[in-house]
Amino acid sequence: MDDRRTALGVVIALAIAVVLGVVVLARPGPGTASAPAAGNERAGSPLTGEPGDAGRAVLAVKVDNSPEGRPWTGVGDADVVYVEPVEGGLTRLLAVFASRLPATVGPVRSFRESDLDLLAAYGRPAFAFSGNAPELDEQVRSASVVPLSAERVAGPYRRAPDRPVPHNLYGDPAALVDAAPGVEGPRDVGFRFGDLPDDGSSPAPEATERVGRTEVQFRAADGRWDVTVGGAPAPDAHPATIVVQRVPVRTSAIRDAAGSPSPTAVTVGSGPVDVFRDGRRLSGTWSRSASGAPTAFTSPDGTPLPFAAGPVWVLLVPA
Repeated sequence: MDDRRTALGVVIALAIAVVLGVVVLARPGPGTASAPAAGNERAGSPLTGEPGDAGRAVLAVKVDNSPEGRPWTGVGDADVVYVEPVEGGLTRLLAVFASRLPATVGPVRSFRESDLDLLAAYGRPAFAFSGNAPELDEQVRSASVVPLSAERVAGPYRRAPDRPVPHNLYGDPAALVDAAPGVEGPRDVGFRFGDLPDDGSSPAPEATERVGRTEVQFRAADGRWDVTVGGAPAPDAHPATIVVQRVPVRTSAIRDAAGSPSPTAVTVGSGPVDVFRDGRRLSGTWSRSASGAPTAFTSPDGTPLPFAAGPVWVLLVPA
């Protein structure tokens, strides 16, 4: 009888030891990563839908897109690129960086009223530019951006001696971010990423759109797009998704040095949109309730238009 009690005690002791061992092993010790919290399994960039580090800060840079300003430098590393109309039928780029910072970016040029509305959705990004119309001084001071004008923060900028002024100003993105106190990281601006739907899309292996007088052509290649701007290939630009957002364009009271009125792309409101991805086109509607709000891109049945994971280009095409 005593032998049976002894054997039973040994079994119970072993069982308790095993349970305690499992609990100890399951508890993370110092330096051990915990399992992802619920809902964080797909953590990544809200701007590209890609996994990994989304970046600690958002940096937007106004980039020259005139014939004299091309080819650009560093734009291929942007998470998001907006192509905007400016005076005389020309265009400029608003390149938004977060997950990757190139060694240099440019040519850097002056901003427009359209940029401040677009960037309001990004929280408080750093905003690099060179010059602006005097009428916009107060607007940029009160906007939800950290302004990094080359005229006021000279350190992160340099002039390239092999290009003519004003198409030769370049910025150091890492130094620009360091010079931006209070800059915020990436947030949801309305992009939704996912698989291509089984229906609702049409073949679009290539397409051509026009922003102002600038022709933008894109051709599907290996799950991305090869882009040609103004007849010049952009070898470092391979977006996964191209959004053709058809917007009202109003003429502001601001004029450039030649006297041409400055157009403003209106990105608050709603209108038609085409989303190009995987060599196909999805059509629907864009809508945005306020400048600080994200933009929704929806199909005719009201579901989100899914973007392909990777860099996004947005063409602001006059409606």
